[in-house]
Amino acid sequence: MRPALARSTLAIALGLALPLALTACSQGDTGNAGTSQAAAPAAAAGQAETQRLNAWFDAKYEEALRFSPMQLTFLGRKELYNQLDDMSEAGLRQRVEWLEASVREMESQFDYARLDPEAQLSWDLWKKQAERARVELQYLAHDYPFEQMGGRQSELPTFLIGFHKVDEEQDYLAYVSRLQKVGVAFDQLLERSRASAAAGIRPPRFALEGVIDQSRKVITGAPFGAGADSALWADAQAKADALVQAGKIDAARAGELKQQARAALLESVKPAYERVIAFAEAELPNALVNPTGVGQTHPDGAAYYAAQLKRHTSTDMTAEQIHELGLAEVARLRGELEQVQKQLGIEGDLQAFFRQVQSDPKRLYPNTDAGRQAYIDDATAKIGNIKQHLPEYFGLLPKADLVVKRVEAFREQDGAAQHYYPGTPDGSRPGIYYAHLSDMNSMPRTELEVIAYHEGLPGHHMQISIAQELTGVPQFRTQMFDTAYAEGWGLYAEWLAKEMPGTYEDPYSEYGRLMSEMWRAIRLVVDTGMHAKGWTEEQAVEYFRANSSVPDAAIRSEIQRYLVMPGQATAYKVGMIRIQQLRRKAEEALGERFDIRGFHDAVLGGGAMPLDLLERRVDAWIASRKQA
Repeated sequence: MRPALARSTLAIALGLALPLALTACSQGDTGNAGTSQAAAPAAAAGQAETQRLNAWFDAKYEEALRFSPMQLTFLGRKELYNQLDDMSEAGLRQRVEWLEASVREMESQFDYARLDPEAQLSWDLWKKQAERARVELQYLAHDYPFEQMGGRQSELPTFLIGFHKVDEEQDYLAYVSRLQKVGVAFDQLLERSRASAAAGIRPPRFALEGVIDQSRKVITGAPFGAGADSALWADAQAKADALVQAGKIDAARAGELKQQARAALLESVKPAYERVIAFAEAELPNALVNPTGVGQTHPDGAAYYAAQLKRHTSTDMTAEQIHELGLAEVARLRGELEQVQKQLGIEGDLQAFFRQVQSDPKRLYPNTDAGRQAYIDDATAKIGNIKQHLPEYFGLLPKADLVVKRVEAFREQDGAAQHYYPGTPDGSRPGIYYAHLSDMNSMPRTELEVIAYHEGLPGHHMQISIAQELTGVPQFRTQMFDTAYAEGWGLYAEWLAKEMPGTYEDPYSEYGRLMSEMWRAIRLVVDTGMHAKGWTEEQAVEYFRANSSVPDAAIRSEIQRYLVMPGQATAYKVGMIRIQQLRRKAEEALGERFDIRGFHDAVLGGGAMPLDLLERRVDAWIASRKQA
């Protein structure tokens, strides 16, 4: 699962990327000298227009960032450091209107026909973003600002603790200012949530229960009450103490700063969370206990789900087509798992195989702090092995480091999906692979490798770091996100790792890899089943259980994730299959001239992008290799 802090409507609208043009230039004679001389001024004019547009893109990207102080912080920048995003509907509408106005400005100031192919694609992307933003705004009421997976109640503390760096006293004052603004941000989100509820749109009961539980954890402990320091208070004190240790302030000033933070926690943060808890508790009686998907529970839910599928897969596949693809992939993977079962000499059907694997105590780490550290150490070691072999498979390599960490206690959930947070473009903050380790029975050894490869190397960390570190392209392209591209790459990376030395060396690790892919194939079936066909949560759980050995806690967490994030889970297999198809296409077209490093650089070297543009980029790379 990718990433990162939930993004604003504008950031979502800017969530596509564009491929670099790879068209090869012919060195041969293309005509008479007169023709060449006549073409030269036109080429020069086109280059000038392209440079002018690229400069405009960078200026507009800077304007866009001013709508999101949190995104600036996420990028490692300290402008607007004392602000949080405007999370109101009016604020989101303002951003979309700005984006649409920027398209009109672009069309009036630049000549599309004079741009080079790469700049034309940038133009098309910028315009497409406005169209996408308008669709997102149309369905804004269907969004859940507060839910158990990535709701703002857990996102904001994660942001403040993990991403608001304090290097100077003024940074700490900005930190306090942000604490003071939590109440305003939550009230904006609560206003949107109440309007959605009035329209009959509310998350399931389990999501509200998760919001209540996580919110209580944030404001449990000192200074909110008795007990150990809360995560935010511990962080506030640590940040002030670090300034003393760095010689930036003395102990007396640190005490004053801590008191300011303490007052903000008690006067703004605590009441804000209490309002969120009160809202969620009031909604509990109206929330479904065994919910079905948005197609049945939301007004205009079928159209909303279709829009979500298009957004996340970047294709025009219907829910029925995705469902059928899932059924076919589940059947194929069952066959491959049966081959592993034969290799291990285990009798019975697949369910018997699953039960034997699940009951084997050797597959589990101890459910202790020592077992948790062992998991982190082993994942780090597997990623270290991949790192050694990256140059054999990639020309482009990430500069940013990668670390493995346990999820913070206030947002940790038994069996929840592992995830990745990107580092900063300048490498000052490493990428982080976060693991939920509260229940080690949900974190078996069989799945350690495949998850590390997906979230870390050669998966999300590889793809996102390379994108952020790109040069020579408009800045907005380095921060783009497309679900099918990013998650498709993560799943492709699991499969690619099998080709690398020192991976999946025993049948149980291969079992884990196949089960991970099965997990994503099941998603195609159950996501569409719930949101388009009316399956209930329990029906989806039963289908998942019948086709996998995933622990029940993880199955439940997954199904509940799909219910609050409709369509997102379908992107993984759709994206993976398309990348595999493009690789086969390149291998068949190039034969001995196929270069795995070049292919991967073609896929990653333009940043995240919709799948149709990815295919265009790979086609251009194939053509350039043929001409080389």
